[in-house]
Amino acid sequence: MRVFAVMGNNSAVSELELPTPQPSGTEVLLKVIRCGVCHTDTHLRDGGYDLGSRGMMRLVDRGITYPLVMGHEVVGVVTEVGPDVVGLNVGDVRLVYPWIGCGKCHQCAAGRDNYCAAGKNLGVARHGGYADHILVPDSKYLVDITGLDLSWAATMACSGLTAYSAVNKVLPLPSDEPVVVIGAGGVGLTAVATLKALDHQRICVVDVSPRNLDIAKELGATDVVTPAQNAGRQIIETCGAPVAAIIDFVNNDATASAAFDALRKGGQLVQVGLFGGEFIVPTALMTLKMLTITGSFVGTLDELHAVTALAKQGALPPIPIIEEPLDSSSVNSALDKLVSGGVAGRIVLRA
Repeated sequence: MRVFAVMGNNSAVSELELPTPQPSGTEVLLKVIRCGVCHTDTHLRDGGYDLGSRGMMRLVDRGITYPLVMGHEVVGVVTEVGPDVVGLNVGDVRLVYPWIGCGKCHQCAAGRDNYCAAGKNLGVARHGGYADHILVPDSKYLVDITGLDLSWAATMACSGLTAYSAVNKVLPLPSDEPVVVIGAGGVGLTAVATLKALDHQRICVVDVSPRNLDIAKELGATDVVTPAQNAGRQIIETCGAPVAAIIDFVNNDATASAAFDALRKGGQLVQVGLFGGEFIVPTALMTLKMLTITGSFVGTLDELHAVTALAKQGALPPIPIIEEPLDSSSVNSALDKLVSGGVAGRIVLRA
């Protein structure tokens, strides 16, 4: 099969030929027809994550091997199934849940694969969707998306799921209580749409791009902030007071500090973005203000089913989708656009 793989740290994506896998047991082979492009893939291409003064977390030190076929927002057509698969037919179109655990630990047994310390995520630890085919280890990781636009549905495997899981960490709140979303890229915009779908009325979005802020308002944002020197103070002034909940889809030194400064007593900061860096937390304020800082990484399989159910009900407004062909040139250009911040919405590659 044809794959588009990153060959090593800071290298371009190249086209390769690999044997097409044959499913056994509960495995399912799908022909890839859509694959979204995520900012996480830029870190995989770069080979690590910025940890601020602690240096770089090198992915090869964490068991990631190259060449790597990235791509984890995948919609495919079932082409072959293993002998132990039931309830699935060749020709079925399915969305792939890629955040797969080891299948043996207590987190996996509880349906929390994304919490697994030995995860086998598709597009990260196993070959993903920048390819003609993808092998999924169990049919339970395939989600029916009948009736949904295929390109939009692909983004739900990461963008939609990540936003939904993060939003659910701050709700319920009174509907007129401001929830602040920092970063109006593909995931942040999906969070705005999700908050609106869950009937939350006060949504404040922070971003440097006027175009992205305009899209956020179209999706349901009631307030917007273009951050300047004291973004924390800007958030407080825009919302009328320190806020109860902030979801940071950028999560670098500056945004994390601004978010911390804007929280009220009992407030919660959910950190989602992987842009890297660090911030210093005043320990006394953590106690006196009774603050909560929570990391949020993608979501569970049950949460993905919940996201797609919202979409099927017509409650979840779609984010802008930019379709490109599934080839090495488009993968490389899409990743470069994400790094430069030139994407309003989500890029989806179409086979």
